[in-house]
Amino acid sequence: MNEQEPAPPRAAAAPDGGAGLPATAAPVGNPAPVEGGEPPGLADPDAVDTSVRSPAQRSRTFAGILVNTALANITTSYLWFALTFWVYLQTRNVIATGVIGGAYMLLIALSSISFGTFVDRYRKLSVMRFAAGFTLVMFLLSGVVFLLTPTARLVDLTRPWFWVFALVVLTGAVVENMRNIALSTTVTILIEPDRRANANGLVGMVQGLMFIVTSVLSGLSVGLLGMGWTIVLALVLTALAFGHLLTLRMPEEVRAAATDAHGGFDLRGSFAAVLAISGLFALILFSTFNNFIGGVYLALMDPYGLELFPVELWGTYFALGATGFIVGGALIGKFGLGSNPLRTMLLAVVAMGFLGAVFTLREWAWLYVAGIWLYLVLVPFVEAAEQTIIQRVVPLHRQGRVFGFAMAFESAAAPITAFLIAPIAQVWIIPYARSAEGAARLAPLLGEGTSRGIALVFLVAGIVMIAAALLAFLTPVYRRVSASYARMAAEDAGDTGDGVSAPSLSG
Repeated sequence: MNEQEPAPPRAAAAPDGGAGLPATAAPVGNPAPVEGGEPPGLADPDAVDTSVRSPAQRSRTFAGILVNTALANITTSYLWFALTFWVYLQTRNVIATGVIGGAYMLLIALSSISFGTFVDRYRKLSVMRFAAGFTLVMFLLSGVVFLLTPTARLVDLTRPWFWVFALVVLTGAVVENMRNIALSTTVTILIEPDRRANANGLVGMVQGLMFIVTSVLSGLSVGLLGMGWTIVLALVLTALAFGHLLTLRMPEEVRAAATDAHGGFDLRGSFAAVLAISGLFALILFSTFNNFIGGVYLALMDPYGLELFPVELWGTYFALGATGFIVGGALIGKFGLGSNPLRTMLLAVVAMGFLGAVFTLREWAWLYVAGIWLYLVLVPFVEAAEQTIIQRVVPLHRQGRVFGFAMAFESAAAPITAFLIAPIAQVWIIPYARSAEGAARLAPLLGEGTSRGIALVFLVAGIVMIAAALLAFLTPVYRRVSASYARMAAEDAGDTGDGVSAPSLSG
């Protein structure tokens, strides 16, 4: 997997641009906009040379990057899950878990534009190495804070120490997401166009593996070892991922491609890259449906599970449910997404809404775990559909910003609902559902139990999700994007010879 053959003489490495990142390739000449909004000279086809190695060799390199990303995701999610479990067990307060979960998604939303800009301006492996090193430093700092702060002060939400500790952990976990944007662009570089949907399915499997391993390890760590040793294990895993990443090579990327990205936060360029392609913003909006409801689950899923199970068992049962990610990714890897990925995406969102509405109708452990499993089978279909369309219709030198914009836009949806629903649930819905009057009124629909308030929130959220996805089928933009994708697929317009560039949907 660690292909290290030297590239041909013309594939010389780019000069170093500091901080381990190569300097951005200078644009050719003084590009001026032309018809279609594409400046001349920016495509820079010589920056990527897929003739260096065969598709099979490139696929093996992608597998190495995928394995490394899996290890990195497991590491950050392991500490992230542990922090969420530990906070709830120490405080029994869903506001704390909701704020932490919402803050995580909010930080991703605020930083993803910068992440996408860096991915466009620098070589992809260099971006991954920078992110891995930064995460390692942040996790080390979190260990220092935990070691120097007495536990009584650290779990006091009215003091700053807990929020400093949580922010350091979250920052390390958020920066690691830069790797995921870079990973999506390596699919474009290393994988043939007709196999990208399958490769994106494998990415979904990696996400599933992350949930399975981390939910088990986090629950066991918090329950048996405590938060201190959990941080130590996270540091070891992070260091291993960073060391392995240094051994990987991707000679196809001759140098950083010339790009029209400016500065470190090219919001204007990101937005322009999205609007330049007819229907692309609507695609991102469609894929955001599940993120709005995801904020509800982000705030309340762990508290619901921790009310049903001890922390050690909840991690294990969530891992069992998370095998759905593996199944969903495997199905995509085997069969793809069909002729219309957008239709597949919306059908998956409808099914996710139905599952979210019914998997807590009764306080039954098997129903909750089965609902999570089926729900997570569908998540890779939504993510892979969006990635496959973007990889086909967006030129490589803009994909980082488009993926970053999509991550920012979609991630911003979850904090909105997480910050909104956690206080409402804690202050009004949960107490009402546990009162004698509320329990009597909810029993015919939701049964009996201590978590009927959370179940009511899940039911309403699922119904909203179904309605939004069904309405999307009726929009003109759905028909336009579907027809454009079908036309481009039929003409094989996503492959222009080098396997990395494509015209826009509006072409």
